[in-house]
This record gives sequence, structure tokens and C-alpha cells, in this order.
Amino acid sequence: MTMAYSRLMRDQMAARVARDIPEGAYVNLGIGLPTLVANHLPRDLEVFLHSENGLLGMGPAPAAGEEDYDLINAGKQPVTLLPGGAYFHHADSFAMMRGGHLDLCVLGAFQVSLHGDLANWHTGAPDAIPAVGGAMDLAIGAKKTFVMMEHLTKSGESKIVESCSYPLTGIACVSRIYTDLAVIDVTPAGLKVIEMVEGLEFEELQRLTRVPLLA
Repeated sequence: MTMAYSRLMRDQMAARVARDIPEGAYVNLGIGLPTLVANHLPRDLEVFLHSENGLLGMGPAPAAGEEDYDLINAGKQPVTLLPGGAYFHHADSFAMMRGGHLDLCVLGAFQVSLHGDLANWHTGAPDAIPAVGGAMDLAIGAKKTFVMMEHLTKSGESKIVESCSYPLTGIACVSRIYTDLAVIDVTPAGLKVIEMVEGLEFEELQRLTRVPLLA
């Protein structure tokens, strides 16, 4: 008998990712879901959040009514700056990303392949985002790339696929996938399931994902 299970809400997903960010790390949070991670980092954890538009030392979202729209992240959302934070030129920000100075990045995705290939910038839709932005630089430049995404599309298809059908952002760059159902590592042996939501059985996760998983 299959047990009942509940998918993680977006803030629960963000809190789970935040648990894996180590003390002293330099981290970029991508546009969309990953920006929520900033709100779940413990206050006593020293983590340096980087934004590609030229911020280092970014804090959580401001309280309602305290937004400063001259202080925004790459997704144009208002943010805060922690004591000691810095502003700098866009070009310097990309030099940090490309130069291997970020310990990890957390990116959203349309698809991740069995081998850790990432597609997160274009679906081919006529109203899609017209350019890749900094996603390629982050995916390859950061020492580790985490992906945070819902497990299934709105039509019920797995976003974890054998081979990406959308234009690639990076090849074999993803090390860990966080979804609303599971945490999965990309390893040389294949996709290894680290955690599943309470009540979800491995066989059901395998059925939904449709590509081989390792227990």
C-alpha cells in the first residue's frame, strides 16, 4: 500500500537547501526559487551571498514597507545588505563568477539530465527570457552547482530527464538536485537519492522520475 505524502512547499525547499550551505561559503542564488534560500539561512551562520548585478554580502528580503528599489538582486527583487557588504561593477561581478571565486551557486532549472547537464534559460516559447544572462558563467564558474526546482512540470512530466531537450546552460555541471519530492546527488554511478519527503516510497519516486535512480 502506498503511503500518503506531501510535496514540499517552496519555502520548505529553500530551507532544505539552506541546511547544506556551509559556514564561510561564497554563494550565488539564481533568479526565481533560489532567491528564497536567503530568508532561511541562520542569522549566526557567516555566508557571503553574491548577486551578479554587483552585490556581495546580501541579506534576506526587507520587511514590508522597508524596501529600497535601488538595492535589488539580479531578479529585480528588493534585498538587504549585511554589515560589511559591498557594491561593485557588473563586470567585476562576472569576473568573480568566471574566475572560480564562488563556492557554490543555487540555480533553478527546466531540465537536469542523468549526467548533470543543465537547461535553465530557454524553452523555445515565443515569450521566453531572451538571453542566458549569467547562468552559464555561474554553472561552470562556481565550484559546485545546486539545482532547486519542482520535480514535475505542470503537465506531470519529470524535469529530471535522460537527455535535455531544451538548449543547454552547462554540461555535467550539476552536483545536487533539490525538488519538492527529494534530494538527489549526481554521481559517476548515476542519480543517487539522498532524501525523500515523508511517506514517499522509492518505487513511486522512480515511477514519477522515469529515469534510473539509485537508492
